[in-house]
Amino acid sequence: MAEDQEKDLQKFLKNVDEITSLIQEMNSDDPAVQEEAVLMTERRLQLTEADQEEDGCRTTSNKTLISPPQAPAKDTDEVNSEAFLASVEKDAKERAKRRRENGILADALKEKGNEAFVRGDYEAAVLCYTEGLERLKDVKVLYTNRAQAYMKLGDYQKALVDCDWALRCDEKCTKAYFHMGKAHLALKNYSVSRECFQKILEINPQLQKKVKDYLNQVDLQEKADLQEKEARELLSSGKDAAVTTVDVLTTLSKPDQNPLFYAGGIEILTEMMSACTERTLFRMHNGFTIISGNEVIKRCFSTAGKDTMEETVCVSVLRLWQTVCSGNEENQRLLIMRPDVGGLLPSHLASGVLTIRQESLALLLQLTRTEHGRKLVIGHLDLTRLLEALVSFLEFSDKKASSAMGLLTDLALEKRFQAWFQASLPRVLPALTGVLKRDPKVTNTSALSQCVAILGNLSADAATRRQMSASEEFGDACLGLMASCEEDVDQFREVIYTLLGLMMNLCLQPPLVSEVWAMEVSRRCMSLLNSQDGGILTRAAGVLSRTLSSSLKIVEEALRAGVVKKMIKFLKTGGQTASRYAIKTLAVCTNSCHEAREEVMRLDKKCSVLMALLSSEDEILVGNAALCLGNCMEVPQAASSLLRTDIVQVLLKLAGGDAQETAVPLNAGIALGKLCTAEPRFAAQLRELHGLEILSSTMKHVGDS
Repeated sequence: MAEDQEKDLQKFLKNVDEITSLIQEMNSDDPAVQEEAVLMTERRLQLTEADQEEDGCRTTSNKTLISPPQAPAKDTDEVNSEAFLASVEKDAKERAKRRRENGILADALKEKGNEAFVRGDYEAAVLCYTEGLERLKDVKVLYTNRAQAYMKLGDYQKALVDCDWALRCDEKCTKAYFHMGKAHLALKNYSVSRECFQKILEINPQLQKKVKDYLNQVDLQEKADLQEKEARELLSSGKDAAVTTVDVLTTLSKPDQNPLFYAGGIEILTEMMSACTERTLFRMHNGFTIISGNEVIKRCFSTAGKDTMEETVCVSVLRLWQTVCSGNEENQRLLIMRPDVGGLLPSHLASGVLTIRQESLALLLQLTRTEHGRKLVIGHLDLTRLLEALVSFLEFSDKKASSAMGLLTDLALEKRFQAWFQASLPRVLPALTGVLKRDPKVTNTSALSQCVAILGNLSADAATRRQMSASEEFGDACLGLMASCEEDVDQFREVIYTLLGLMMNLCLQPPLVSEVWAMEVSRRCMSLLNSQDGGILTRAAGVLSRTLSSSLKIVEEALRAGVVKKMIKFLKTGGQTASRYAIKTLAVCTNSCHEAREEVMRLDKKCSVLMALLSSEDEILVGNAALCLGNCMEVPQAASSLLRTDIVQVLLKLAGGDAQETAVPLNAGIALGKLCTAEPRFAAQLRELHGLEILSSTMKHVGDS
């Protein structure tokens, strides 16, 4: 009995220690510690309730006593401990209830703050997030949201404090590190900013693209800072170049002068911008604002129909922009982000004045040499007008056309441009259709093939392809260009090659433009199969493999034109890509036309070409070869010609294999069934190999998948 009392006392003392510790932690200033203490208290209460329920179910009796049982007297310590535990339990429940209520209020305040942030009312957003944190101090999203609002207000130190609190709530909070990195960047703490962004990669490597962009921003801003430091030192030294740059800018800031006065001053300034330091001084002394803000210069730069003086000023400004932006990313950013440049630069690119067009193109070529510059152009210029202006350069027969298409090629490789293109295709499709309608005889062939290649690459996106295929005019323009180029295949080889790539993608989008269109495309491709150019032969076969399935008439016409013979030749001598297209073409033809099956068996009597494909590692080749072989087994005597081969074992292995492409076991099983039906001796071989069980299992698996 004494031993039991001692155990109870020790248990009680342990409970007191644990509860005292929990109470201290719930009163902690650290939100994370508070949260953990509340959770531990809730778990403890749940265990206490479970014990009480269990105790409530127990009954005890003592049959050895004669007198009625009496409740045992409780000592003072036990009464006090029970009262204390009950008090703690009640307090914890009340705290949990208040926490739930405060959580609901904090969430509502967060949403209210988000709405204010979207409106641009950052002060109101800060107040809402602050009130939410007064309700609940350990909600990391309230800290990160308030940090973002503080940064919008330029209060970067407070933003850093909030980011630090968010990381106390969750040490792996990437949003906190993002905001912290941006705040340090704004404070020019470049090393610390890099550390914050690199920490994100340690937590979540999938954010590499986003982190890379921010690290580039850090590098660019640090570089601009160093440039400005060097420029200030040069200006302080009193060197002529620095002083003259500032003096010329001061002179150009004079209002209401003759346009030629400004043109001369700008030309002098351009000649002075030979070094990075001078270009930085130009930026630091508001050069962009002085030039773009001058009313006379602005009028000359923006007027559509320019006289000689206006043209001179406009050209001088474009040349100045080229010089001050050379190798200076910060100057590039300031120029492109000016509100008047976004629309004017594409407009000048399409100007009726040749010199203005050339200088505008030169400026854009310079800006888009780097990923940073391309992002600026895509993010801030009118891309519809830019694209239309660039394709208009196809009217030139010299290198200007190729330069413009090279610039468009670089832009089209950027994901943001591709997203814009997909969304804006209805607006720009007429201009692109116009490209396809151009006469190749009077167009720069290299530039035209570049432009068609861009369309082909962009049409790889299903949504883009769908819009292109829906335009009958676009499809007809493709056919028209192919017809024009076929007149001299050697001269227009590059155009035909890229055009076939575009049409291959268009033929992936069912339904095709029309059966008439598909028929004409097939005819053109059959004609191109006589070419000696391997690339054209392969792509022509690729287009055929996608158009033939749209109509039996197209298949029959292709058969009369000798498509089977050409495809068998491809399979004997072509590479993997050509073989893929050739066997698919044969599979389509033999699937729909008995004459095609007979022609295959006539040209490949023992199916040696098809059987060789069955051992390929390319599952697409194997699947179509098995389909074609199965189709050909419907030709009389075709199955008998294979009696001395191991065709049963080959097909059975494929049917019972673990190929990724479900077409392989399915087509192999079908071919095996047709083989055994046409020649009973193969059925006997199949039974000996327990093939029926394998086929049954395979067909069930294919059906389930």
